Amino acid sequence: MSASHIKVMAEADGRFSNWPVVYTLEGADEIYVGESLNATMRLHRHLGDILKQDPPNARVIVDDTFNKSACLDLESLLIKLFAGDGRFEVLNRNAGISESEYYDRDSYRKTFEEIFDHLRNEGLFSQSIREITNSNLFKLSPFKNLSEDQLTIVVDLLDGIIEDVERNTGSQSIVQGAPGSGKTVLAIFLIKMLVDIGNYDGVLPIDDDSFFVDYFLGDTPALLHDLKIGLVIPQQSLRRTVQDVFRDTPGLASAMVLSPFNVGEYPEMFDLLIVDEAHRLTQRASQGSGPQNHRFAQIVRDLFGDDDLTKTQLDWIVQKSRSQILLLDQGQTVRPADLSTKAIQDVIGGADYRHQLASQHRVRAGEDYVRYVRGIFDGRTTGPRDFGSYDLRFFDHLGAMRAEISKRNDEVGLSAGSRLCMELGQQKRQDCI
Repeated sequence: MSASHIKVMAEADGRFSNWPVVYTLEGADEIYVGESLNATMRLHRHLGDILKQDPPNARVIVDDTFNKSACLDLESLLIKLFAGDGRFEVLNRNAGISESEYYDRDSYRKTFEEIFDHLRNEGLFSQSIREITNSNLFKLSPFKNLSEDQLTIVVDLLDGIIEDVERNTGSQSIVQGAPGSGKTVLAIFLIKMLVDIGNYDGVLPIDDDSFFVDYFLGDTPALLHDLKIGLVIPQQSLRRTVQDVFRDTPGLASAMVLSPFNVGEYPEMFDLLIVDEAHRLTQRASQGSGPQNHRFAQIVRDLFGDDDLTKTQLDWIVQKSRSQILLLDQGQTVRPADLSTKAIQDVIGGADYRHQLASQHRVRAGEDYVRYVRGIFDGRTTGPRDFGSYDLRFFDHLGAMRAEISKRNDEVGLSAGSRLCMELGQQKRQDCI
């Protein structure tokens, strides 16, 4: 794309310079999605600034019925779908994804599906919408619409991190939430936001309507530049999945996703460690193998001077970082080696800041359904409950459960998101979530 091409484009359709549109800039393996009321001027600004490929390929999506709200919605949808598809590296900053209601939105969404089909036919997508939305890359992508409680907590955590850096101090924050409340998504979103703010150079435009625009202005980018951040995930299976997401997300790297042992053996201090499923950090109970026991003891000696049997992996996290954000659900402690209930309660009680996620994102039946299932295992649930269209079944054979989940996934999608141990003899039970 050159300046002369933009001029021809503007002369061909006056809406390119005075109409709400969505546009894409495409390289061989990179893409940027934007929206503007003046595509001609915006594309002039982009020349040579965004993609490595020069000139990039530009597409402008225009419709007689488009308005600003519809374009923001389409822009957000395309960013999420491109990120989930994995065909391109999405270069957009994580300045917040629009999720606002507006007049006749359902009708626009039908148009958006037609636009997606056209772009897929042009080779911009490698999968269908159903395949994309059923993928881990989509479900754990940092390009997310946050719920109101997630958004509030992210802002509070951002403000706290900035204050810590400004004062050269540390703090500990707790984020509690039941399964499906969005703890992992919140952690990934926050890290992407911190990295994007810290790397912001003023080249890529930040929409004035973005909820997070103020963080990209003033001294904040310089303050957060080179902040050493790690995401600690105790469970191996989830850790590998998130490492894949980080590998495919600009600004992030799979090396940022760590096991507790990685942290304990790391030679440097972290400015911030975020621990997902912190209740799964272990104490000095029996590890999975003799070498792991030896490794555990060596880390304790290196960090604290002697092999103190009372030290846990949580102590490693605190010792190796200035600030910590611990995402946990004390009701999910399942193994003898996990932190004890008392240890978790002590952590919650001693934290500088405490937050609670209340929304339920994994099941449409909501928190009542989660409480009911939990009650089955702790003996509090009595009698059947009606959860509308939900089909609650009990299995005594893992293979039968797997077959039924696969069948339902073929019918409606998103059913295979649960990680199952297909072969308990080949995979440790604690890796099943």
